Amino acid sequence: QVQLVESGGGLVQAGGSLRLSCAASGTIFSINVMGWYRQAPGKQRELVAAITSSRSTDYPDSVKGRFTISRDNAKNTVYLQMNSLKPEDTAVYYCNARVLTTLGYVELWGQGTLVTVSS
Repeated sequence: QVQLVESGGGLVQAGGSLRLSCAASGTIFSINVMGWYRQAPGKQRELVAAITSSRSTDYPDSVKGRFTISRDNAKNTVYLQMNSLKPEDTAVYYCNARVLTTLGYVELWGQGTLVTVSS
């Protein structure tokens, strides 16, 4: 069974930092794009950061310069370093990956990890 398992969420004061991790496990041949999304209460899920297999990255303006996405292909793991956190960054953060498995390419989602930024 292929799955994504996240870790690293928690409570932090405004201006602080957190690092999220997401590891893919199971029979995996390769991973294409990996990304992080977030969903705040009453809002739609939005892209926070994405990284390709060649490590090209993409960020929305709301997090550019504060968040950094990286990946370790040998460990099938993606990270999100979040600095200068703001209360509006409070949300459940989800890992996403397009993974090549024995069934072909499948899109996976992690279970979500809560990030709470206090003012």
